[in-house]
Amino acid sequence: MSVTTRIGLVGTAGYLPERWMPAAELGELSGIPEEILVERFGLRGKHIAAQDEHVSDMGVAAAERVVAESGVDPADIGAVVYFGSTFKDYPVWQAAPHIAHRLGCTTTFALELDYVSCGTPVALRVCRDLLVAEPDLGTVLAVAACRESALLDYTNERARFMFNFGDGAVAGLLSSESAGLDWQAEVLGSATVTDGSFSLDVKVPAGGSVEPASHDSVDTRRHYLDVADPQSMKERLDPVSLPRFLEVAEQALARSGAGPDDIDVLCGIHMKRSMHELLVSKLGVERAVYLDDTGHMSGVDPLFALDRAARQGQLADGDRCLLLAAGTGYTWAATVVRWGSEPR
Repeated sequence: MSVTTRIGLVGTAGYLPERWMPAAELGELSGIPEEILVERFGLRGKHIAAQDEHVSDMGVAAAERVVAESGVDPADIGAVVYFGSTFKDYPVWQAAPHIAHRLGCTTTFALELDYVSCGTPVALRVCRDLLVAEPDLGTVLAVAACRESALLDYTNERARFMFNFGDGAVAGLLSSESAGLDWQAEVLGSATVTDGSFSLDVKVPAGGSVEPASHDSVDTRRHYLDVADPQSMKERLDPVSLPRFLEVAEQALARSGAGPDDIDVLCGIHMKRSMHELLVSKLGVERAVYLDDTGHMSGVDPLFALDRAARQGQLADGDRCLLLAAGTGYTWAATVVRWGSEPR
């Protein structure tokens, strides 16, 4: 008889930069009326990192908090996994080793997940599988941060749907049962699906091997996020996006021994208000965390939303929380966690 290895979330913690850009200020920069940003974009404002505040700094801030609250010695952490924005302190550089070093994780190994907005559910899946395969690791620290506000050109109409991008970080500490730590939640099933036909739609055009940085690429502002053909992308993405979200949600629930009617809380990425409300309706969820004061923070959002719900006392033992995301590439992903250390 096989024994199932259970993996849990010991704790989570978020971090937001001090500066908050209200919708009115964003409206002045972008030319989009404040009421449109609030009502349609679903954005009251977002946090903006300081000029000298980078992905590794924000990641360390969130990680230090969860490590301190969990009472774990950083030297005992088995692995540090970075799953945040691919726009980091330096190009062609890994944040995970630097974060691990700054935290004092002297006996760990570092792993970099090169994901964008779908980061949270993918990272929880990878970290869970890592601990199942190697339970002697004991603990894995997952860290994500986003500073993609610096990649926005508010004069570029093609990038309009990304104007909700803000900055922030989150960290989660996972453990196997053998580590002997108290859990906040158990990490259950996951699902992921990718449609690579969207892989070239959203990107920073210059700075890679296809178009190396040059005076011309800087002068023509090709080092900001851009969408080559927004109308074409919308026509292809709109018919498949909702079905893909529902598909990965149902698969993750099934792998968790649950059904579509068993979601208690939705923790998703920030998206326009109408799409968020449609998802809530289709999933039949009564409780959902909507980050209208932070905007979209790449892979940070769902785990940050879970942490916020927990700190605000919105979660009860036994609640099944669906962490749902999608990221350019295009990948849809979901992971289910059950709040409380014991099964319902």
